[in-house]
Parts: sequence; structure tokens; C-alpha cells
Amino acid sequence: MLRISKVLNSSVVLVRDDNGEESILLGKGIGYGRKAGQEIDRQPSDRVFIPLSNPDAQPMLELFSSIPPVYLELTQEIVADAEETLGVKLSPHIYLMLTDHLHFAVERQQLGLNVTNRVLWEIKHFYRKEYEVGARALKRADHLLNTFLPEEEAGNIAFHIVNARMDNGAGGDAMQAARLIGELTNIVTYRIHARLDTESIHFSRFISHLQFFADRFFSGKLMDSEDDFLFNQMQQGYPEAVDCAEKIRTFVLRKYGVFLPNEEVAYLALHIARLAKSAREMGGTMAPGTKGP
Repeated sequence: MLRISKVLNSSVVLVRDDNGEESILLGKGIGYGRKAGQEIDRQPSDRVFIPLSNPDAQPMLELFSSIPPVYLELTQEIVADAEETLGVKLSPHIYLMLTDHLHFAVERQQLGLNVTNRVLWEIKHFYRKEYEVGARALKRADHLLNTFLPEEEAGNIAFHIVNARMDNGAGGDAMQAARLIGELTNIVTYRIHARLDTESIHFSRFISHLQFFADRFFSGKLMDSEDDFLFNQMQQGYPEAVDCAEKIRTFVLRKYGVFLPNEEVAYLALHIARLAKSAREMGGTMAPGTKGP
């Protein structure tokens, strides 16, 4: 059984269980009309339970005690939208980071300070669903906070969502990943010599592969099989695509100091081959001297 030990605001209360352990309980309107000593249920799905032993607990208490509860309520709405849209659970860490970001974003807006998101294009194209959640969040923010946040903030919100994903398809530093994906896409675009159809299934598969690749790359879990069968097969069947993938290997080694294993290069080449075929069907070509698969 949980009892309220302190009401911080209408969306945050401190609770204590039967063993005397304290936790933060988040929920829209959860503290409204409540008093210390009252029993409270932690079960409803719209409530977030964070033990005080969590590293984020104390920073959360400080933040939620110092800003209007509407910012946390907005974060809760954004998280609910993201989890439903993406079909994943987000880390509780997002309640601290995104709430703080939204509050600071409004402060900057009120002061007339605009911060450029230099990878907005990448996040908009490479994390589309997260960006769409961010765009809807801006509309909610305009309504709840009586402000007008710039489009860059949709990208910033998307960053927080990507970083908070707890599935295997995302994680790490979203800005760093988006920058890497953009760099590799530019290399492939140059080699194919055609504007890529960002709406095509081949582009979607390519970007999806790069997202998983970026996650493996920055977490140090690159694929590295002792069997070079696929790599050899790609060299024989699609030398142009492998050549493009080798350009990526060289770029990554020079910029990041990491040598990509043959298995990673082979899978990159496989997706590049599909893109090249799609581009050729639309009138594009691989780089001079190549013919594509």
C-alpha cells in the first residue's frame, strides 16, 4: 500500500510503501486535492513510479518543485503519444530531460533566443515517426503554454524520444547517430549520382539499416563474422556497391578511427545495391565507370 508523504504539485507526489521506501509518483492531476497521509493507487497506466534510489530522482524533485506543473503534464502527453505511435516503452529518464528541455525552450523563446538545430533535416527524414510526435508536441505546447516554438523544437523533442527508447532499434546519442547517418547517406547519394527517392521502400530499408548500424557502431557492437561468404559474394556480384561501401569504410576510419568489419561492409553494400537499382530505374546511375546491379 502506498501513502502520500508529500504533494509537490498537481502532477507529482512523494509516496511511501509499507517498507518505508519513498518514491516519486507522476500522473496528470495526481496531486490535485490530495494531502499527506492519504492512500493512493499506483496502478493506472498513466502513472509513472520512480524510486528515490533512481539516479534521476533528486534532480526530478528539484526540477518539478521549481517549474509550473504544466510542463510535466505536457511531457506526459508527449511520452504517451510516442509510446503509442512507436509501440515501445520509453525510459523514465525522459521525464527529467524532456521536461527540463521544454521549460528552457520556452524561456529562450520569451527572451528571443533561437538555437539552430543543425541536423533538423536528418532527424526529420531518418527518424520520421519520432519527428511526427515532436511536431504534434509543438501544437500541444502552443495550446498549453500559450507560446509558439519553432520547428527546430520538433527535432529536439524527437532526439529525446530516440534517446529514451528502450527497445533494440534505437538508443545512444540521437544527434550523433543522425549526423553519422547523414554523412553516410551523402556518400551513397554522390556515388549513385541521383537524387534518392526518400519515399521509396528501398530508401526506408536503407535508413532503417543505417539506424541499426549507428546503434551498433556507437555501442561498440559491430557485426564481425569470421566467415566472409556474404562479402565475397557481394564483391563478385555487385562490385560497384561494394566499392561504394568501401568508401564508407574509409570515411569512417578516417573520421572516427574505427575499421568496419567485412560483414558490416557487405550488408551496407547489399542495401546500396538495392538503392542503385531503384535509382537506375528512375534514370539515375552509379558513379562513372560502374553499372550497378
